[in-house]
Amino acid sequence: MRIVVTNCNTTQEMTEEIVRGARAAAGPGTTVTGLTPAWGPESAEGWLDSYLSAAAVMDLLRTYDGPPYDAVVMAGFGEHGREGVRELVDVPVVDITEAAAHLACLLGRRYGVVTTLERSCGQIEDSLELAGVGRNCAAVVGTGLSVLDLGGDEDRTEAAFLTAAERACAAGAEVLVLGCAGMTGLQRAVGEKLGLPVVDGVGAAVKLAESLVGLGLRTSRAGSYASPVPKRRAWGSAPSGARGTARPATTAQQPPNDTPHPSR
Repeated sequence: MRIVVTNCNTTQEMTEEIVRGARAAAGPGTTVTGLTPAWGPESAEGWLDSYLSAAAVMDLLRTYDGPPYDAVVMAGFGEHGREGVRELVDVPVVDITEAAAHLACLLGRRYGVVTTLERSCGQIEDSLELAGVGRNCAAVVGTGLSVLDLGGDEDRTEAAFLTAAERACAAGAEVLVLGCAGMTGLQRAVGEKLGLPVVDGVGAAVKLAESLVGLGLRTSRAGSYASPVPKRRAWGSAPSGARGTARPATTAQQPPNDTPHPSR
């Protein structure tokens, strides 16, 4: 089984960190490949970045021409694009936001999300509501750290997370969710100190993707995620000197009318 994990930003170092977490969660026989968009924001924080990254990730998957893959994991917590990708590719698509929330609901009555900047909280709340898991969310709280700050001082990052986690627990959270793909390395350390379950969306999404593939389930084409209407679509191109690289994933390149292409 091959799973493609798409980073929502152009920072290659973050893709590598995400892939490490995904591979740690993957079962025997599962290959994980990381993809970094060739254009878009270097970190996704706010509505503008989110919409840019959504288009960049869809463009990346649309133009990829490597060997087939069996599922896509979208590693952007609260970011846009999952619905469009489900129309675009003919394999299961698992967003880390949904995956983490669904697993958290199996572990406690209410969960809390600890993310980066406060400006991202409303966007995450909307994403959870759209996915149908918002009613069980006690709180979405920010650490005050930017996405790119997460890879710096580990002690500072952990301290900021624990402080924010206390606020989420005070609001009624019984389970915590890491609200950024770049937080994947925090799960064990903060879980032991807090004494409650901490769900990493990357690992959760990989496990759910494996389950969907193993059960032979794919995205329904009846209704909401029907194949895109055949028409001419003008896609932008990456500017010269754009940061990021399109790493091998696994679906044959989409034909010009963007009709989903079987990947197996």
